[in-house]
Amino acid sequence: MHAYPSDETYNKLTADIIGGAIEVHREFGPGLMESIYEKTLMHELHLRGHKTRIQSRVPITYKGYTFEEELRTDIIVDDLVIVENKAVETILPVHKAQLLSYS
Repeated sequence: MHAYPSDETYNKLTADIIGGAIEVHREFGPGLMESIYEKTLMHELHLRGHKTRIQSRVPITYKGYTFEEELRTDIIVDDLVIVENKAVETILPVHKAQLLSYS
């Protein structure tokens, strides 16, 4: 059985991720390409002591069958949290659906 991190661990990590995203946004403001925000957030999280993976591939499995196609995540932090980076003015339902597809 897996030992899952505590809610406190997740809360601290997500607070650090949000703080890092705010720091990047303060530095650059709006209007850059997602790839720039992605790389600078990854660097900010490294500066905060976190391990990150960028553009990681996640296999798609359905009822025991693993498909050749894979999902690509923007950033995975400490192997616990997926960050889906968006440089848009408004979050749409399709963006929320994209996040749910990772679970």
